[in-house]
Amino acid sequence: MEKILSVNNLEQKFDLNRGILDKIKFRNGRFIKEERIVNAVNDISFDIKQREVFSLVGESGCGKSTTARTIIKLIEPKGGTVKFKGNNITNISGNEMLKYRKKMQMIFQDPYASLNPRQKVIDILVEPMLFHKVANNLQEAREKALDILEKVGLRPEQATRYPHQFSGGQRQRIGIARALAVEPEFIIADEPVSALDVSIQAQILNLLMELKDEFNFSYLFIAHDLSVVKHISDNLGVMYLGKIVEKGSKEHIFNNSLHPYTKALFSAIPRLSGTNLRKSKGIEGEIPSPISLPSGCFFHERCPYMKPICREVMPEEKEVEKDHFVLCHLY
Repeated sequence: MEKILSVNNLEQKFDLNRGILDKIKFRNGRFIKEERIVNAVNDISFDIKQREVFSLVGESGCGKSTTARTIIKLIEPKGGTVKFKGNNITNISGNEMLKYRKKMQMIFQDPYASLNPRQKVIDILVEPMLFHKVANNLQEAREKALDILEKVGLRPEQATRYPHQFSGGQRQRIGIARALAVEPEFIIADEPVSALDVSIQAQILNLLMELKDEFNFSYLFIAHDLSVVKHISDNLGVMYLGKIVEKGSKEHIFNNSLHPYTKALFSAIPRLSGTNLRKSKGIEGEIPSPISLPSGCFFHERCPYMKPICREVMPEEKEVEKDHFVLCHLY
């Protein structure tokens, strides 16, 4: 299968200094220049094939959503390359990016904040159709919009309502419909079910997979819930402090996880043992600050298998088995 997305050595940083004077600090009787840079995404690479679901998982704050927004160029990358269907879109201008906006869409985590509260649902769908010339006229756009709403489980009479008149699950269905409106080939789903009730999450996940099978697009799925990604993923990348520490197929990650951080994520999942809920063992220690990254392996301060080399040298990515990669000195 051909690659639809190729991410190579991607980096994203945020400068917290408001100006040159903000960088000047007085320490130990002298003035020094102090840079405050958030290293949100640190040299990550992965590929997504056509009709594939690739998931990024990890703790909150590990850089998953920032990676997604950088790929789709809501934030300009600070390093590395992003290729869509073989075309390098890393440094193209906003006008050049417009032709890719139609092919690359995003479903946001908050289904209410991502919808225009002043627009009716029908207008939320029709506007991008007319802008990207998916429909030839207003009448055709409205007909397509009603058809899409039906596909995502909303009734035609609901099309004239405003977002605040819907529940959280229904709003997320509207967000999905908006992404579908321009007939994309690739969709980024940024934690699309984390803000929903558990009873609604399965419905939305099943809907996403049904639409994938019907329209043949690919997903980059962002999540922190391993049970969610197991349900929908083909391949996974496990992120820690802006770095992908392990990646491989769903079978690789769930049946033969290698990195200590991946193992710790699995051990932290509560499990039922008979009639009792078995206590989970969490990861000890705190996540280091992305402003001051640790030397060597980013995980070494919390790793139970830490060796002296882990403090000094960042491990290289190794292919332990076919298409199963890990970033760890243990291998």
